[in-house]
Amino acid sequence: QVKLVESGGGLVQVGDSLRLSCVASEDTFKKDTMAWFRLTPGKERESVAAISWSGGFTHYSSSVKDRFTISRDNDKNAIYLQMDNLKPEDTAVYYCAADHSGRYYRVLEWSTYDYWGQGTQVTVSS
Repeated sequence: QVKLVESGGGLVQVGDSLRLSCVASEDTFKKDTMAWFRLTPGKERESVAAISWSGGFTHYSSSVKDRFTISRDNDKNAIYLQMDNLKPEDTAVYYCAADHSGRYYRVLEWSTYDYWGQGTQVTVSS
């Protein structure tokens, strides 16, 4: 069973930083486009960032651009989300996702992705 496991969430103050990690259970993820999404109760699932299999291409939602950075380490089957200058509106459950199609296409659309992690809670307190 393919698995994605997120970690690194927690409770922080406004302006703090957090680094989320997502580790894949199989080496096949090395060739996948990967992404982070977030979900807040009462809101739709929101894209956060995406990264191509090589790390050469990245995309961000406008709400996190210039504050969050997505990266990956294919030797460790892992992607990361460095979140700086956190705001209360960043409070959500964050999910990583993988697209096995081999394409880098519609990367900020949740329907693109085949596999999802269980999520990690990020709470930003003011």
